[in-house]
Formats: sequence, C-alpha cells, structure tokens
Amino acid sequence: MSTVLQAKERNEFRHSALKKIRETGNIPAIIYGAQVENKSVVVNSIDLIKTIRDVGRNGIISMDVNGAKQDVVLTDYQEDAIKREIIHADFLAVNKSSKINVSVRLVLAGDAAGVKDGGVLQQPLHELSITSTPSEIPQQIEVDITNLQVGETLAISDILYQGSFTINHEEDEVIASILPPKQEEEINSGEQQEPGHPDNEEGRETKPIGE
Repeated sequence: MSTVLQAKERNEFRHSALKKIRETGNIPAIIYGAQVENKSVVVNSIDLIKTIRDVGRNGIISMDVNGAKQDVVLTDYQEDAIKREIIHADFLAVNKSSKINVSVRLVLAGDAAGVKDGGVLQQPLHELSITSTPSEIPQQIEVDITNLQVGETLAISDILYQGSFTINHEEDEVIASILPPKQEEEINSGEQQEPGHPDNEEGRETKPIGE
C-alpha cells in the first residue's frame, strides 16, 4: 500500500523563490519518467521524511500534485552538508506493473568463521543493480556470511535467487571474501585501501526500462 505525499506544482524558478521555499519548511523536487512530462513541485520536508520512514527508502509513494495522484519512488536527493537536511529530491513516476532498474544496498550479515580465525573480510560490492517492479524492490539485500572460511569467496551466483527481482551482475562477480592474515599485511604495505562503506549509502541510480 502506498503512502500519500502532498505536493504543489512549482511555477516560480527565481533564486529568491527557491530561498523562500526552503525558509517555509519545504523543498523543491522534480517528478520525471518515460511516460510523464517532467514536473517541478514543492513538498513539505517533514512530510517527506515521515513518508520515507513509513514506506522505506525504496517504497512506492503516492504523490498528490494539486489533487492528481501519481505513484513515484524517491530516486535521489541532495543534502545540506552542514545541517544534514534534504534540500532537493528527485522522484521517478512509476507504473506498479512496469519493471525499473534500481540500486539496492548489499548487507553482509553474521560473523564470518574466517574472521574469527584471523582472516580479513573484504566486500568489493556495497550496492547491487536489480530489475524489479516497484512493489517488489527490497529495502536491502542481505547475505549470510557466517560459514565463510579463510580463502573462500561469495559471488553473485550464490545469491541469484533471493526474491521477485533480477540481479544485473555477472554470476562470477565477487561480493565478499576472506583474505588470509598474511595477504592482508601485504596489501596494507602497498597502497592504502579505501575503508568500508561508500560516502552515500542511500544514493541510488534509478531509471525506467527502455529509456
């Protein structure tokens, strides 16, 4: 079931109008898609945050623009670097039966046996590109690594059948591995690797099929 988010069409694009929008607790946004004309709108920032909490980051939102409703998904947003507040949002207009390409977080669950034995966990992929209908998009894809031993790897082929969606990666692409302690030392003596998660875990590249 989709959650309704009220929006008003935006016709004023001067910088002063943009400032006024944000000063009144609202944010500018755009609705786009293959089957709709791009539309600039204004939504209440608190209502948007509540809606995302209700439906999830990848959930379907029923956008009510001056009385006309359109199903959308939040594809991207910009944050103020200091205040950490959303200052702009992009919404993709969707048809519940049409498939779209989205990126979803990949989460490794459990404590790997190989790590307990001194190995070091590597996770080359933090997001997976999938094709799905909007209602079948998972909030995240979890992979159990409890039984992963030193020297072993998990690949896309190990998680291909997780739900009603298609994973758009080669089957042999590695999603997690356990390096032996000595190999990790050799890597660390060379170039320093980037740690952990990407800067923006929530960011998703989303587009309708067939554009």
